[in-house]
Amino acid sequence: MNTKEYIAARAAKELKNGDIVNLGIGIPTLVADYIPADVQVFLHSENGILGVGPTPDDENIDQDLVNAGKLPVTVLEGASFFDSASSFAMIRGGHVSVSILGVLQIDAKGRIANWAVPGKSVLGVGGAMDLLEGSKKVIVTTMHTTNQGASKIVKDLSYPITSERNVDLIITDLAVFEVRKDGLHLIELAPGVSLEEVQKKTDAPFHVDESLKQDNEVTA
Repeated sequence: MNTKEYIAARAAKELKNGDIVNLGIGIPTLVADYIPADVQVFLHSENGILGVGPTPDDENIDQDLVNAGKLPVTVLEGASFFDSASSFAMIRGGHVSVSILGVLQIDAKGRIANWAVPGKSVLGVGGAMDLLEGSKKVIVTTMHTTNQGASKIVKDLSYPITSERNVDLIITDLAVFEVRKDGLHLIELAPGVSLEEVQKKTDAPFHVDESLKQDNEVTA
């Protein structure tokens, strides 16, 4: 399991029986392969599928069967297909239980930027804005830092904000944060990761759960 797969597998643990789940582009698409066998969820894709299955192997790719990111998918027995307008009506109507999204940045309030990079062309805003406003719970999955080593969890966003609605949970290769009324709360460290490393690589201020404090001397 590589780092991105680890993040996806950790996100899959947050899903519950009966959830209708939308998976965003990037790391979130990998979640489909790590849903626990004893948990039944219904994966939704905004291009018009309810009942997406695991990633197909090379021998079973159907070029006409793709998700919103144009990646090949499988469908489970009982899956349904519909137009984009109906798909977004499901989102805007509050029928999506959980959305798992990728991000460019997350700020200290849990708000995200994930649809545009200044100076680069934008094909469209996609479904992230609707998913943030319409989903009951939003989880973001991301590497903790950029390829250049800059923190992706920042005090203030420098990229265009996607929505004023904050996300509920942040899962990175280093840690898991809950977003609460008073800000970010570090609730879990990835295996082999120290609290000190998370502090060094996180620009935004955050609270540390009591169970993670070392000798009651470390504060964030």
